[in-house]
Amino acid sequence: MAHDGQTLPPNVYDAEPIPDAARAEIERLLSSGDLFRYTAAKDSPVSLLEQEFADLLGARYALAVSSCSAALFLSLKALDLPRGAQVLIPAFTFAAVPSAVVHADCVPVLVEVGDSYRIDLADFEAKLPGAGAVLISHMRGHTSDMDAIMRLCDAAGIPVIEDAAHSLGTLWGGRNIGTIGKVGCFSFQSYKMVNAGEGGIMVTDDPEIAARAVIMSGAYEENWKKHPGFQNSYCEWQNKLPLYNLRMQNLSAAVIRPQLPLIARRVADGRRNHDYVAAALNGCGLLTVPPALPPELRAPDSIQFTLAGDWTDAQAYRFQTEAKARGVSVQIFGLSEGNARAFWNWQFLGEAPDLPQTRAMLMRACDVRLPARLTLPELDYIADALTQAARAARPA
Repeated sequence: MAHDGQTLPPNVYDAEPIPDAARAEIERLLSSGDLFRYTAAKDSPVSLLEQEFADLLGARYALAVSSCSAALFLSLKALDLPRGAQVLIPAFTFAAVPSAVVHADCVPVLVEVGDSYRIDLADFEAKLPGAGAVLISHMRGHTSDMDAIMRLCDAAGIPVIEDAAHSLGTLWGGRNIGTIGKVGCFSFQSYKMVNAGEGGIMVTDDPEIAARAVIMSGAYEENWKKHPGFQNSYCEWQNKLPLYNLRMQNLSAAVIRPQLPLIARRVADGRRNHDYVAAALNGCGLLTVPPALPPELRAPDSIQFTLAGDWTDAQAYRFQTEAKARGVSVQIFGLSEGNARAFWNWQFLGEAPDLPQTRAMLMRACDVRLPARLTLPELDYIADALTQAARAARPA
């Protein structure tokens, strides 16, 4: 990392190398041309991935698809909600989440999010009556109070979908995030814990939801027979549901499967890295990393922190500039032009709702990539750069 006596900024964008086992399987698939998940009678790479992922999470069923967005969309369609049903989502999430709700012919209802990046439970409870479903994004791996959410939703008979795109490996009260609600959706996009470039998967214990999602994902004719279990449900839904063709193909599964045994190590390393940098940032007096909730054991691959105190926009922009000059890119969600995580940029929803709590949070919430592969000297570099940038932007 040394260069002419200087320490170089760490590269936080490259992912870990894909395991060699994937290369051998990809070569086999390329030689055979067998890339479609339904070509084989059984045990295609996608089918094997589904079984392995379900076992890993402790779920009955898994369905691998083209993206986490596709999984969210299929989950909503599989709930068989009426057209125009209201779906509660956090106001702090990625634009793909309200987009999935819109694609499913439902109406997103945005819930306030507080300084801890988690939903405001009072606003959630106030907006819950009349909802057809709840889609909770564990945004950037920050878990909202799932005990309170499930208690409210179960009492009202409202199903919960978990957007666990950033939460593979996170535990809540000892349970895997993604298995607490009716459906859990995960991402294999490049900046996630498991990297396939693109890809997603949904898990559920509900055979009817699984059957409907499998058929709508593109199991046309009798390809559903290549999925395990609940044959009667498949027979009931075949040809009665639209096909959206959101299937995963075998090359993606070949890239993902050898990474599953690496998740536990990546989670442990990611948590160590996050907590190490968080301690340094919290100690500088100008930056605050919200603590985990007591039941939450996180699996971070990035770090979020808030500019603590009364920062002006000009000072916040200067903090970004000072960090960049030191080789560390900081995204301030509300101050980044056109940011897809700022709810007022979701113009496809119409006029932005009045959400002062979420807006204020986003204007001072910062995001820095912190991949699990970083070393302690690299973490020191990032922490030092951020604290020095904060002091330069807010001199005593």
